[in-house]
Order: sequence, then C-alpha cells, then structure tokens
Amino acid sequence: MATFISVPLKKSSEVELVKPLSKFVTATYPAGEEQAEYLRSVEELNKLRKSALGRPLDKHESSLEILLRYYDQLCSVEPKFPFSENQLCLTFTWKDAFDKGSLFSGSVKLALASIGYEKTCVLFNAAALASQIASEQNLDNDEGLKTAAKFYQLASGAFGHIRDTVLSALNREPTMDISPETVGTLSNIMLAQAQEVFFLKAASDKMKDAVIAKLANQAADYYGDAFKQCQYKDNLPKEVLPVLAAKHCIMQANAELHQSILAKQKKRFGEEIARLQHAAELVKTVATSHDEYVSVKDLTEKINRALTAAKKDNDFIYHDRVPEVKDLEHIGKAALVKPTAITPPLSQKFADLFEKMVPMAVQQSMSIYGQRKAETVNRLVGTMREATNLCNGVLASLNLPAALEDLSGDSIPQSIAEKARAVVQLGGLQSIEQLIRDLPELLTRNREILDEALKMLNDEETTDNELRSKFNQRWNRTPSGDLYKPLRAEGSNFSNILDKAVQADQVVRDRYNAHCDMITLLCKPENELNAAIPSANPTKTLQGSEVVNVLRSQLAQLDEMKRERETLEGEIKAVTFDMSTVFLTSLAQDGAISEEQMSLSKLDQLYGAYNQRVQATLRTQEELLGQVQTSHQEFSSLKQSNTEANQREEVLKKLASAHDSYVEISNNLREGTKFYNDLTEILLKFQNKCSDIVFARKTERDELLKDLQQSIAREPSAPSFNVPAYQSAPAAPAGGPTPAPRTVFTGQPQQAQQQPPLMKPNPPARPPPPSFNPQAASPNPATTPTGPPNSNPQPLAPPSQAQGPPYPSYPGYYQMPMGYNPYAYGQYNMPNMPNMPNMPYMPYQQTPGQGGYPAAPPGGQPYPGYPQQPPQQQPYYPQQ
Repeated sequence: MATFISVPLKKSSEVELVKPLSKFVTATYPAGEEQAEYLRSVEELNKLRKSALGRPLDKHESSLEILLRYYDQLCSVEPKFPFSENQLCLTFTWKDAFDKGSLFSGSVKLALASIGYEKTCVLFNAAALASQIASEQNLDNDEGLKTAAKFYQLASGAFGHIRDTVLSALNREPTMDISPETVGTLSNIMLAQAQEVFFLKAASDKMKDAVIAKLANQAADYYGDAFKQCQYKDNLPKEVLPVLAAKHCIMQANAELHQSILAKQKKRFGEEIARLQHAAELVKTVATSHDEYVSVKDLTEKINRALTAAKKDNDFIYHDRVPEVKDLEHIGKAALVKPTAITPPLSQKFADLFEKMVPMAVQQSMSIYGQRKAETVNRLVGTMREATNLCNGVLASLNLPAALEDLSGDSIPQSIAEKARAVVQLGGLQSIEQLIRDLPELLTRNREILDEALKMLNDEETTDNELRSKFNQRWNRTPSGDLYKPLRAEGSNFSNILDKAVQADQVVRDRYNAHCDMITLLCKPENELNAAIPSANPTKTLQGSEVVNVLRSQLAQLDEMKRERETLEGEIKAVTFDMSTVFLTSLAQDGAISEEQMSLSKLDQLYGAYNQRVQATLRTQEELLGQVQTSHQEFSSLKQSNTEANQREEVLKKLASAHDSYVEISNNLREGTKFYNDLTEILLKFQNKCSDIVFARKTERDELLKDLQQSIAREPSAPSFNVPAYQSAPAAPAGGPTPAPRTVFTGQPQQAQQQPPLMKPNPPARPPPPSFNPQAASPNPATTPTGPPNSNPQPLAPPSQAQGPPYPSYPGYYQMPMGYNPYAYGQYNMPNMPNMPNMPYMPYQQTPGQGGYPAAPPGGQPYPGYPQQPPQQQPYYPQQ
C-alpha cells in the first residue's frame, strides 16, 4: 500500500540567454553603472537556468529550491523584457516528459518563442520534483509524513496552475504532458496522495476510527476522480491507471474496515460483517487484478482476521442480520488537503536580479510620456522662435535699426557691421556649403540601413511562404507576414520620415540659394562691404529728433523681449520630472496604467505657467510691432526721398535679411545633420531587431523542418498488405533453428538464385572416387552410395600429399556436401605409391557436413575434374 505515483521531469535544450538580453540592455539603457549591473544580472540568470535545467537534479529540497528560484526569476523578468516573436525572441525547446521516443524519430518535443512556455515547463518540473521528493519520504515517522503531504499539495497546486494557464501562455496546442487534461489529472492524483498521507498519519496516531474512515473515504473519492479522468485517455503511462484503480479500492477498503470497528462499538454486528465483507471483496479485486503494482497482503490478512472473528461472534452469540452493502449508511468524508496556491515568489530566499529595472509597461508608458513631453516643449519653443523670426522679418523690411544708424548716408551702419562679423565668426559661406554637401551622404546611409532591414524581412517571409505552400497544414507556425506587421509599419514610418526630411532639405537649399549673394557680401572685408553699399544724401537733420528717439526705445524693448524668450526657452527645456514612480504606483494599485490621462495631467501641471508666459510675449510683440510701424511711417515722411537713398535702403534691408536667413539656415542644417545621425542609431537598432527576429525565425524553421522530417519518417510509406505464404520464412525444424543458405553458385540463372531453397533434412551421399588412368584423364562415372551423408569409412592410410584446409564452419549456414564442389576432387584413383597398396583413394574425413580440398594431382597433369570446354560431365548437385 506504500506505492505512490511520481512524475518524471521534462528535459530542455540549451538556450542562449546572454547575447539577446545583453543586446536589449545595451540598446535600452545608457552606458554606466546601471547598465553594467543589468549585464551582470543577465549572466546570473543564465547561470541560474543552467543550474535548474542543465544538469540532473537530486530528489532533495535544495534542488527544488533552485527550480522555484528560477521560476520566480522568470515571473519577475517577464514584464521587464519585451519577450515576443517580433521583439526579443528566445526559442525554448522542451521534450514531452512521458514520451520515451524511438530509435529513428526521437522524442516528441515542442519549440516556442514564449517566456510563458518556459515558465509552464519549469513549473511542471517543480511539481514533478516535488512529487518525487514526497515519494522518497519515510512514512513511518511524523516528519516524513508531514514533508510528503506538503510536497504533494505543492505538486497538486502547481499542476492545477498549469491547467488553468497553459493555453493562454502558449497560444497554441501544447504537448500531451502539459495539456490541461493531463495536468488536471496529475493535480488530482497528487491531491489524492496527500489525502492518503493524512490517512496514514491519523492511523499511526491511532485517532478515532470515525475520523480515519472519513479520511480514507475522501482519499478513495480523489483516486476515483483521477481514475475517471484518465480511464479512456492515453495521456499518461499505462502503469498509472491500474495503480489508481488499486488505490481507490484500497482506500475504500480501509474506510470500510475502520467504519466496521465503529459499527462494532455501536453493537451493530451485522453492519460490521457487511462492511468487512465489502472490504474483503475490494482487496480481493486488487490482489487478483493489480497485484503486480500494489501489494495488499497485510491489509487482506487484517480484514480476514476481523471478518472471521466477527462472523464467529455473530454466529454463536449475537445472531444479528447482515444487511446488503447497498443498504449501509454512507461513510462521511473529511478533506484535510488542498492544492497549494501558486503565488510568486515560491522560493524561500528569492532576490530579484533585475529589481531596479522597471516593467515593460512602465517603460512603454515612460517612452510615450517622453514623446508627449518633447512635443509640448517643441511646441512652446517653436512658437517663440516663429514669433522671433516674424519680428526680425518685419524689422528687416523696415530697414531697422539700420535706418536709424545710417543717418550719414556714406558709412556702414553699426548693426550691419555687427551682423557681418557674426556671419564670419559662424563660419561664413564655407560652413553652410559643407553642411549642405554632408546631408545627401547621411540620407543615403539611412536609406541603405532601412532597405537592408526590410530586405531581411522580405527574404525570410518569402522562404516561409514557400515552405508553407510545400507542407500546407504541417507548417504550423505563425506566418511571417502576420508576425512582421508591426516591423513593417515601423519601417514604413521611417520611410515617410526620410521622405519628409528630403523635402525639408530642399526648402533649406532654396532659401540658401535665394540669399547666397547677400551672404557672400556679408563675408567680405569691411571696406569691400562699404563699397558695395550705395551712398545717399545725408539726413543728419533727423539726428536727435523725437521720432528717432521713440523708434530706438521701441527697438530696445523688442530686443529685451527676445532676451526674455531665450531665457524662457532655457527654463522650458530644463523642466524634468520622473514619471516612473507614478506609473509604478498605478500599476501596483490598479494592475494597469492609464498613460494618456496621467501624462496629460502632469504635463499641464508642469508647463501650464510657461505656456501663459509664452502667450504674454506674443501679445507684447504684437503691440510693439504695431508701434514700430507707426513710428517708422512718421520717420520715413521726414526723410528726404530720392533714388540713391532708396537703393541704399534696399541693399541694407537685404543685408539684414541675409544675416537672419544665414543664422536660420545654419541652425536648420545643423539640426538636419543631428537628425540624420540620431536617425542612424535608431535605424541600426531597427536593423538589429529585424536581424534578431529573422535569426530566431531561421532557428525555429530549422527545428520545425527537423521535426517534420522525423514525423514523415515515422509515417508508413504504403498501406499494409498481406505477404504471400510462399514468401514467408519456413518454420524451424524441431531439432533446432534452420540455418540460412550461403550463396555459392554464381552460374545459376537469376530466377533460380532468387527462389528460396527447399530444405532437406540430410544432403545426399558423396559419390566414391573413380579409378584414375595415368595415360588418360578420362573420368569414370561415379556411383552414389546408399549410406547416409557424413558416414564415410575411415581412410586406410594417410594420403601421400597434404590435404588443403577444410572449409570453415559458419554457424547458421548450409553445410555443403562434396557434390557442391565444381572441381570434383576425389573422383579418381591415385597411382601406386611406395609402401601403399593399389587401392581406391578415400578422402580425408573432415568435420561432419564439411568438404575438404582435393589432393595435388600427379606431376604434369591438370587438376582432375576442372571444367573444360565443352564440359561433358556436370558436377553433382543435391536433388531437391
């Protein structure tokens, strides 16, 4: 009754964890102490997997602790890395725990790029190892009983957890060992065994018989449920079903035994006998049907002794009526076990290797929040820059402040001179031209990276489609076209970005071409610049006038407003806030993150005041520009208008506008260069992502092709058919196995060679040698003796010449008679030899059934019996 069912462990193939996880860490986190710590954690995770799965595990709690710690680490790391087929693709391969495999096809296994699949299989191994540890316990002491009950309940809970989660974790049909039906049955078996351990504990503690009977009846009920679940299914080893049936009967018999003791105490002697008879029938069923799996010898003797005593007492003393079994009161049930809840962490000393790494949901929310923040900052800064450019354009069109500085009419205005020096300090024309030349190269590099990444996807998808069309339903993996949709959408987005960048580059070039001449003029020495500006009549009479003072005051206010905007832009860009804490709190409390609502609320809180200040500067600029235009009209009406003055003013306007355009074009080109360089890093990450998934798909494809080849090899090549009787191997004679024939005749027709030889119990006798005439080599016909084979008389004397070695004896082959030798030795008489009478030559008596080599012929004579052309005498063959 001490037979307990334990579950074998699944076997896993080695998986490369370090390279893909390290690549993700280096691509996601900047170089520094944090990245180095995560890289060390990746190495530790790889070592932990090898310890848990890469070696045989002892049936000890320390081995189970390693498995549980690896499972806990998987649960912790799953939300922190983007494990999926089209992102961080890790393919895990596991073999079926119950499949023994075959010589040619190997074991049934499944390879999936799913961290949920790895978790499921690791938890299965933890449950299996827990069942093995429990089965190894000594149930004769309390400590062993407690440990066994604990681990059986843990195994039951683990198997039950797999039953509830395996389909959602895999998103495809699992192997038979982790299918919901199989693990559900295993969960019930482990629970039944835990209940049986409690029954054994109660029996050893000599608890009340009513309690013991209820515990046993509950265990019988659990075993019965497990038996029903696998009765008509072939998902567990064949030994499990009879053990469950036996255990069900044994526990029911124990329940009846202890309930009979309770009936005896209540002086229900007929009920006692009825229950003991039922218990005896149950153990008899086990002994006759399942004795090879479970022994019930002790229990049978105990029940029979009690039954004999009860019958004796009832027959001589009580004479109580023995009721039918169906009329007996049902025994109650007491369930003291329940499956252990699987709530990580399960290990006792679990320490998260990636404790500081935030989950992927938080990382994604942080990424989106960063985009929203950048959009807000760019909108505010862009609004101020556009307003500043508008202000500069309006002042340039009014030739301000150059008009106020050019009252002499023959010198370079101070503002124009400052602008010219600023252009030269910024690099002049050469700087812009170099930046313009660099853009196409950067664009081409990004195009090539993107095209190469998309080409890898296209090539792999083409191969996948070809194999899918070839194998049809057997090619049961996710189509590449569906898997690559997010990547193709991302690639299309990058392509659109590059197209827009090309258009923006063209706008910058057109603007540069429009102001190239004036920018060239600004880069010239001061004397050449002064000579290029037309001179006009002096307007010194306006020097110190009220309108000039008003204009200068208004222009000073505009300059002050521009400086405030520069300060405000720096403050806006300097705003920082760590939203990870907010997102983590939301994820812990609600289980989800409402990113949009939380981000918009926080951004409004952070940038609301800055937005109001930006709008205030826009209103201030609008008011000041209106005042400047009014004052400039009054200033223009006081100036003497002539052709030279108009020409000079027009050139000064163009020079001022050229300076502003130069600054803007230079900034645009530098931003464009930075954009292309940043985009190159992003595209390289995209290319690596495509390369990783294509490599993972190739590995998965090779594995699937290997499995398909093994599957095809297992299939029958043709339907079964009956072999004709004449092609069947003849039955072996009673005396021993029939030896196989040796192929010794190469001159027979092909048809004769293909026919199986008919077996004879004894070969025919060898003919005696004919007489030999030295003057002629004409052989005489031999006569066939009537004696049995191998009954040749002993030679009278040894031959004059040494005989050749006998044919070797090969077990299992026909032993050929002498007639099979085409050289027909021993058919002639030997000449008279010294010291020998003239008598027929008797061949050497070899081992029975073997022929010997012929003796040497006389000198100058050929071997007698050697086939001549045309041969007149055919060698002797056994008659069929």
